[in-house]
Amino acid sequence: MSTQLPTYSLRLHTRVLMSTAPRQSQQQRHRRLRLRRVFDLFDCDGDGIITQAELSGALGRLGLALGAQAGALDSVVAAYIAPGMPGLRFADFEALHDELDGGQGEGPEEEDEEREMREAFAVFDENGDGYISAAELQAVLGRMGMPEAGSMARVQDMIAAHDRDSDGRVDFHEFKAMMAEGNGV
Repeated sequence: MSTQLPTYSLRLHTRVLMSTAPRQSQQQRHRRLRLRRVFDLFDCDGDGIITQAELSGALGRLGLALGAQAGALDSVVAAYIAPGMPGLRFADFEALHDELDGGQGEGPEEEDEEREMREAFAVFDENGDGYISAAELQAVLGRMGMPEAGSMARVQDMIAAHDRDSDGRVDFHEFKAMMAEGNGV
């Protein structure tokens, strides 16, 4: 098993990298790769489709329980599900994300990309101190139901794989470098 720190997903499909059009900017490829990681995380059974139940469950595990707003989310998501499909395929998910992101999908500004990166980092930096510790990573992985959360030694290895200054934690710049490398498992 790889010891790389997962960001939003713990499965990186190399076919995403291979299928990216050569004319896409590097920024667009990174955006699409990050979005694919989110998709893969939400696709709990790995069938390439996110059902409404998988989406609700993933948001709940991330602490984003919607309560009364769940019905509104369901109707928005349903509009992006192709007829005859049980849920969102990646292209549907990407279109939904672009719509919710205000149409920024085709070419996000550098500041939008930085904002998205900081939001992703904040999911793991639970106490807001600017670092992802092994305990924080373990807690987030546990909420996501990831088996890596069961072993602190495994989690520490994941941190060490990206801890460039050897302080035992991952700061935002190390996280950003990891994302730029396209690493994930």
